[in-house]
Amino acid sequence: MRPRPDTGTGRQAPETSVKVAVLGAGAGGAASVVELVQAGHIVHFWGRSPETLEPHVKLGGVAYDGVFGEGVAHPALITTDFKAAIEAVDVAVVVLPTFSHAPIASALAKAGWSSDKLIVLNPGHTGGALEFAHAFAREGGAVPPVVEFSTLAYVARKYRPDGVTISGRAKELKAAALGGGGAALEIAAKLYRGLNPVADVLATDLSNVNMILHPPGAVLAAAWAEARGGDFTFYVDAMTPGVARVMKQLDNERLAVAKAFGHELPNLIQEMKLLGTVEADVTDTSDFRSAIAGGEANKRIKGPNSLDHRYYKEDFGHGLLPFLEFAKIAGVETPVAQALFNVAQIAVGMDYRNGGRTAETMGIAGMTKDQVIEKVRAL
Repeated sequence: MRPRPDTGTGRQAPETSVKVAVLGAGAGGAASVVELVQAGHIVHFWGRSPETLEPHVKLGGVAYDGVFGEGVAHPALITTDFKAAIEAVDVAVVVLPTFSHAPIASALAKAGWSSDKLIVLNPGHTGGALEFAHAFAREGGAVPPVVEFSTLAYVARKYRPDGVTISGRAKELKAAALGGGGAALEIAAKLYRGLNPVADVLATDLSNVNMILHPPGAVLAAAWAEARGGDFTFYVDAMTPGVARVMKQLDNERLAVAKAFGHELPNLIQEMKLLGTVEADVTDTSDFRSAIAGGEANKRIKGPNSLDHRYYKEDFGHGLLPFLEFAKIAGVETPVAQALFNVAQIAVGMDYRNGGRTAETMGIAGMTKDQVIEKVRAL
């Protein structure tokens, strides 16, 4: 299909519009298409699977309901052709599982993505910008600026093949740039409202709420996931007092590692209030169980239906693993994180370091704490 000369909404793009490729056709990618099209940007929508994109091709866009209203967002292009998707665009927004970051970085480098264009990781999870830049550099090209969000901008699910239900949009998105400085963040802010620039990508890495929110429940409810096939609510049924206590200790470890790198971060509940996944009227931010279970955006989300779920495949090898690598470099003991990581490897039956986000894949192996700080602060 050919891209149209308008925004995909039937009106000409405003002067402030950005030509952007959304890479990823899951719920997050579909939600990004909706927001960016609504804002008047020229959007190319790419997914690797023809089966996933075919319903959107037939509809001519992405059907949506939820916090953005109801309707159909029409991007200028819907395609599985990677080169066509990134042709003549200025920004690539990567909305993919974290294990796809390095392969997409390599693909962009091989396709000739210019260093004067921008990458936005929505989100980067933990260590995303570092791994992305390292993978891009391995192909020999000049690395473009990489903007990393601390979390996915949306609470979204695809309940129909051609559409997305968006039950929440983050009120505040912590963002930092690896290269490009303030100019890169200014461009990202044109795409996504509510950006809160922070000092460096270590601050966004260590503000990844899923790294704290998912592993305790995933490990402690593993039998339930296997026996019930996901027929329970993860943030209510599985948010028991014991899970909440483990989560709180894990969060304390996160805050200690952040402090070692020079960042004073909010605790998990304060962070989730900023995102809008914990209600604004919550005053006791030390009561993890009540605050999380009472959040409207997440309360109906089902638990993992097997140990193949992304909570096991993504949040350990690309969440806790890079966190443990940062902790080691910072010289901070993290016994709860290590225990959860070890048990998950046994329960799931996989070595998370094999294919996971390690110090080597992030390009920081052998570095001291000060060297890592210098790397992420360099313009």
